[in-house]
Amino acid sequence: MKALIKLSLRQMTGRRRLAVLALLVALPIVLAVLMKVLNTNDPQLHEEVVNGVLGGMLISVIMPIVVMALATAAFGNELEDRTLNVLVLKPIPRVTIVLAKLSGSIIVAAPLVVIAGIIITLVGIEGAGLRGVLAAMAALLAGVIAYATVFTWAGLITSKALGFALVYVVLWEGLLTSFLTGVRYLSIRWWTLGILHGADSNAFPNFGQNNIELVAAIVGVAVVTGGFFYLTVRRLQRMDVP
Repeated sequence: MKALIKLSLRQMTGRRRLAVLALLVALPIVLAVLMKVLNTNDPQLHEEVVNGVLGGMLISVIMPIVVMALATAAFGNELEDRTLNVLVLKPIPRVTIVLAKLSGSIIVAAPLVVIAGIIITLVGIEGAGLRGVLAAMAALLAGVIAYATVFTWAGLITSKALGFALVYVVLWEGLLTSFLTGVRYLSIRWWTLGILHGADSNAFPNFGQNNIELVAAIVGVAVVTGGFFYLTVRRLQRMDVP
């Protein structure tokens, strides 16, 4: 298991990829700091940072892109290089292979996204305190895990997984959830926001409007994570590996 995770980490942690992802997550941090410095007396600063930077930028755009870039490559690189057959021919349970690949993308993506969320919370929300930080950590980690599970499955299903992930994020998570309120109960983005608000409604009050309930958000993350993990294992068991 450890050897598989190390292999996955080596495949995902190229210098160029990490540099691009680090720059990407640094953008909302820089923006939050600039807003804080330039608008110290602005009473709307809290709302602008929380809604615009944390919710609109980090959670809605950057988090899925970061996870997408890593998770779709977990099996995608193996299929492209035709090295997946080396893994599946070894006496290793398929569930172990999937868990190692999924863990690799989460280990890389989670610190980038979660640290960015914590910094934005501390910079933009006065008096957020430990509860606000823990709420941001829990919500972002849940979002990373859910996205990683879906995109890992996509990387095993199709060689066009990155395109599929982009369409999913833009159309489903972005467009449809903006117009159809009921679809938010089937959205990783809105589950993340629901956990964020539900865990600390005082620090993140703006996410309470038109948001989904904490229990529904937790159940949604659990069902999608477990369901797509099972589908990935089943796919690996049944597919003809070239």
